[in-house]
Amino acid sequence: MDSDQVAVLRRWEDSGALWRVLELGADRATVGLFTCDGGEQVGSLTCEGPELVRFLARRDSNDDGSRSPWPGP
Repeated sequence: MDSDQVAVLRRWEDSGALWRVLELGADRATVGLFTCDGGEQVGSLTCEGPELVRFLARRDSNDDGSRSPWPGP
């Protein structure tokens, strides 16, 4: 299931929209989904599992200037 969540974030990012980490724990993450200008939160996703947590490691958002070392598609 959480590999699907990574795919959701990648599609969100590829479409030009923003996401931000709202909560990140050892095995659970909640990510806010925002409009392209980052102004309005239009949704969120929460997932338990290691893949999404690894994907989000050391990132606050897809607009923070860093790239994840995630080797996904």
